[in-house]
Order: sequence, then C-alpha cells, then structure tokens
Amino acid sequence: MIKSMTAFAGCEAQVGSLTISCELRSVNHRYCDFSFKLPDRLKFIEGALRTALAQQIKRGKLECSFNYKKQPQTEQAFKINPAAVRALLAATAEIEALMPTARSFSALDILAFPAIQQESETDKDALEAGVLQLLEQTLQQLLSVRAREGKQLGLLLNERCAKIRDLVSSAEQRIPQVLNLLRQKSMERINELVANPDFDRLEQELVMMTQKMDVAEELDRLKTHIIEVERNLQQPEPVGRRLDFLMQELHREANTLGSKSADKEMTQISIELKVLIEQMREQIQNVE
Repeated sequence: MIKSMTAFAGCEAQVGSLTISCELRSVNHRYCDFSFKLPDRLKFIEGALRTALAQQIKRGKLECSFNYKKQPQTEQAFKINPAAVRALLAATAEIEALMPTARSFSALDILAFPAIQQESETDKDALEAGVLQLLEQTLQQLLSVRAREGKQLGLLLNERCAKIRDLVSSAEQRIPQVLNLLRQKSMERINELVANPDFDRLEQELVMMTQKMDVAEELDRLKTHIIEVERNLQQPEPVGRRLDFLMQELHREANTLGSKSADKEMTQISIELKVLIEQMREQIQNVE
C-alpha cells in the first residue's frame, strides 16, 4: 500500500538524568532529504540518526529535531569545578586591588558564574542508545501516520481510476457513431469535389479523416496505464515517482484523444479525462 510523505510525530523519553524530546516532520519532496536540529550535546549522534532514518524513509523532506532538559539530581545537587573557582577568586583579587572600595561576595554569588558548576560526565554510549531508541519510537509513530494518510490517498486514486475507465468505455461506445458521422461528412465532401475536382485537396481530407477515426490506440493505452496505476497502488515499496511518470503518459493519451476528437461528446470525454488525471497528479505529489 502507498504511503503519504506528509506527517508529524513527537515523543519524549528519560535517558539518564536527561528528559529528551524528539520531533519528526515530513513533507513532500522529489527526493529524500534529511535535516537535523540538534543541541551541541547530541551532535555526535547525527550520523547514526541519519542512518536509522534512511533505512525506513525513502522519499520526502524530513526534519528531525531533538531537545533536552536536565532533571534535578537527588544526590549531590551541585558538583563544583575547583579549577574554575580558583581562577575566579584570582581574577577577583586582581580586580579588587584596582578598586577604591572592594565589595565582598558570597559563595552563592560564585555559584552563579558560568563553569563553576561542573556537569557530571555523560556515558556517550548509553546516551546514543537512548536517543536512537527514542528516534525509533518516534519514527514508528510517523510511519503509522504516513501509512494512514497513504491509505486515504489510495482510495481517492482508485476512485479516479474507476472514473477514467468509465470514460474510456464511453469513448469506445461512441466510436461507431463518430465513424458514421465522419462517413457522412466524407460523402458530402466527395460530392463537392466531384463537381469541382481537386485531387490534392481530396487526399488531404481523407488523411485527416483517417487520423480522426483512429483513436483505438489511445484508448487502449489509457486502459493499459490505468491497470499499471492500480497495480502500483498495491505495491509495498515506494512508487511515487513511477506513478508520477504514469500520470504524464495518461495526460499525453488524453490530450491526443482530444486533438483527434471528431464531435462534441468525444471532446468532452477528453476534457473530463484530463481533469481527473490532473486531480490524481496533485494527490500523487504526496505519495512516497
């Protein structure tokens, strides 16, 4: 079954002392394009994230973003960086020596300075495993949305395939009447040319009428392409590009049918075919 390229998913998980959130947004795109928004602490995982996404996303523009927040530690809420404290005190003493009136500050003031509180070392392997697990959870949610929307797209496309098949059938039924109409016009034209012979003109008219009578090939190709569209809609692998090509071929045949049209009904059938094909083409822009 086909899948849509448009979807959103978001999940959150606890990894060590971090609460990490993941969001995936995908939209239609001709090729496969990934972009990442990662905090500095998680940038080292980008390669693994890209590999994991590429295994299951084959087409579409996908944005992957991660954020995290620290959870309060239950034990030793603060871990001090002694070297940073000594450097701060040394700088303070040097500055106070230049000040006419020195002002004292407390330990709480020192804690407010950057780099004084030292973050505990993070186990990178555990962090990467947790992030990848969160990505997989979010990705499955995204794929579920894409599959659900793809199912609806499939119903719409199959419905239009049925309508195109009905129009082709109507055109085939109309052919005998069109041929009879052309035959009458041919006889009238021949009678005119008998009275005023112009064999070159007669040959041109016969060629034009022959071309207009021969629409069976276009109708056969329309039926063949519709069968191929319906077959592709049932395939498990991505078929968006193939369907897009089939829409071009369908439009070509419908356009040729219109140019060969010999009466108003055939012209109207050609127009309705092109409307349906254009509707399908727009829907297929979202198919993976």
